[in-house]
Amino acid sequence: MSDPGGVAADQLRAFVERIERLEEEKKVISDDIKDVYAEAKGNGYDVQILRKVVSLRKKQPHEREEEEAVLVLYLHALGMAGPATESAS
Repeated sequence: MSDPGGVAADQLRAFVERIERLEEEKKVISDDIKDVYAEAKGNGYDVQILRKVVSLRKKQPHEREEEEAVLVLYLHALGMAGPATESAS
């Protein structure tokens, strides 16, 4: 079905409804993730570190190594590299 503007109203409505449904599912999942982080925090885990771990696990080993090397380079450049950072390089 097409209206005078040349837009297939039924198809457009279907796309909008699918997007709305997915947005709602995304919100529910986001709330679930927040609940898991809150539970972890309640059990004594550091949420900031957990987020970093999750982020690192998404990366390939070579990406993590490259990121670590750049971090160490920047820390050295800023005079912030200590014994723990120097041994990592």
